[in-house]
Amino acid sequence: MTEVTQRYGQGLWFEEFVEGLPLRTRGRTITEADLVAFAGLSGDFNPMHTDARYAETTRFGARIAHGALVFSIATGLAYQLGVLEGTVIAFLGFEMKLHAPVYIGDTIRVEAKVSKRRPLPAAGGGIVTLDVKVLNQRDEAVQKGEWTIMVRSRPNESGAQAVAESGSQSAHGDGD
Repeated sequence: MTEVTQRYGQGLWFEEFVEGLPLRTRGRTITEADLVAFAGLSGDFNPMHTDARYAETTRFGARIAHGALVFSIATGLAYQLGVLEGTVIAFLGFEMKLHAPVYIGDTIRVEAKVSKRRPLPAAGGGIVTLDVKVLNQRDEAVQKGEWTIMVRSRPNESGAQAVAESGSQSAHGDGD
């Protein structure tokens, strides 16, 4: 039996991540449940996130979302675009700056652009760098930074043909 590498989604191959390619997600509203769940998961119970009375006395005037929570949701929104589905090899790193608070009820979305790419044939793909902005419902950047990912290269034509033929044979059983 021949080993077959199956592509699970409709993600973009490394070659399709051209410099300047824009990526835009849908929005997601931050809820009180998000803050509570993230505090429990992370252990970060800073009262500016978890204590409404305390938060009223801060410069923010109300509870704000954890910066790491906003970043986590942003990565999820980006993944939901489907451009990494089945083609991402690894999330290699990030640098994000926090520019404005995110409050319960704010809706965030991600706008990103491919800024750099570097092929790594030995790894079966290449490195893609994205300039990323997390925006709120007023189009204010609440976080800005850079994400670095490794993405698979498109299979060569002979390899793609072998996968297609193998899948066709297994689907029909007898090669019909």
